[in-house]
Amino acid sequence: MEIIPSILIHKGKTTRLVNGNFKKEKIYKLSPLDLAQKFESIGINKLHLIDLDGAKKGHIVNYPTLETIAGHTSLKINFTGGLHTDGDVSKAFEFGADSITVSTVAIYYPELFKAWIISYGREKIMLGADSLDHQIRIGGWLKKTKIDLFKHIAYYYEKGLKYVKTTDISREASLNGPPMELYQELLTEFPNLSILAKGGVRDLSDITALKKIGMHSVIFGTSFYEGRITLKELSDFIAYSH
Repeated sequence: MEIIPSILIHKGKTTRLVNGNFKKEKIYKLSPLDLAQKFESIGINKLHLIDLDGAKKGHIVNYPTLETIAGHTSLKINFTGGLHTDGDVSKAFEFGADSITVSTVAIYYPELFKAWIISYGREKIMLGADSLDHQIRIGGWLKKTKIDLFKHIAYYYEKGLKYVKTTDISREASLNGPPMELYQELLTEFPNLSILAKGGVRDLSDITALKKIGMHSVIFGTSFYEGRITLKELSDFIAYSH
């Protein structure tokens, strides 16, 4: 199982939002690049980079940060936030993204999203399906939809989707533990899908539990920023897993 740190960028700084709430924002001292280099130094090779300004504004904003991290590390960066047009997507790849996660377009413009999967390939385009009470939310989680999480994933699964990143928003940055039942259901329903779990990870035991049930990857953030998981623990976990 891959373990992938997430870095949330707001106005060029590393930040966290509790339950996706902008009023509960916490800014961290370390720059996105410093953090990325720390992760790389212990053997991590992938990074989930979230452009929060892009998600709010509806177009890619923090591409200079993407370019800086891509230029100064060899991490494979999965980029997300504000990818709404062909231009946004080509810009993300041009500035160093290895793959992208798309949420809003997959809701409103399914034909465009399917075209991106065909153009760039299944390895490069991941569906972002974040939900609250099983209903999809988009636009930096600020916008509600009436779309059921399972139906949404099923639609693209039938069209050949390979990767989905899913967050139970009620768990995000809450340190209340991942929604194991939800992930178990998803794994049963979509056996050939590579599912990336995000949200609620408290410590290394949660990462181990996710590995045990067969998750493809886990994306973590708050548990590391709040000192619940250390670089040493991550380093040992990676060494042991190989």
